[in-house]
Amino acid sequence: MAAKQSAHLSKNVLQMKFMQRSVLRMEKEQNEEERQKIIDDEHWALDLQEYKTKESDFLENQSYTTCEELLFGRQSYQGFNPEIEKLMKVHSEEKEAQKSEQKEKEESVGDAEMAQRYSSLMGIIAKKFTKKRQRSEEKSNQNEDDEPSRKKFMKPSE
Repeated sequence: MAAKQSAHLSKNVLQMKFMQRSVLRMEKEQNEEERQKIIDDEHWALDLQEYKTKESDFLENQSYTTCEELLFGRQSYQGFNPEIEKLMKVHSEEKEAQKSEQKEKEESVGDAEMAQRYSSLMGIIAKKFTKKRQRSEEKSNQNEDDEPSRKKFMKPSE
């Protein structure tokens, strides 16, 4: 109660000689309160370095609709809510378009792969239409080439 009254005292009264002790005591209390506030504020602050958040390799999605493969969020049947039915139709068409594009990308063949397949196919077809005489000549040519490269068993020298 004395603190409340002293707060309302004038500046001149507080400067009087007999009031100096109470003024010092009030200043000490204020300083102590300020120090306590500073200590309390610092007490809950951590002096840690801020870590940089690196990008994650995983996708985070709060919704479980992708796991359950659920349909469009709102449903309407038999013309009950035509606006929602239109949204459902647009949403399903978009999903089908995405699936077809993905399937097309998976099944498509690149230019280099197509050229390789075509060249191997042409070799197979050319072999199919060769005559027996040409096939036998090719085999004999291959055998002649293979003979010098073959190594024979050598007896060990004593």
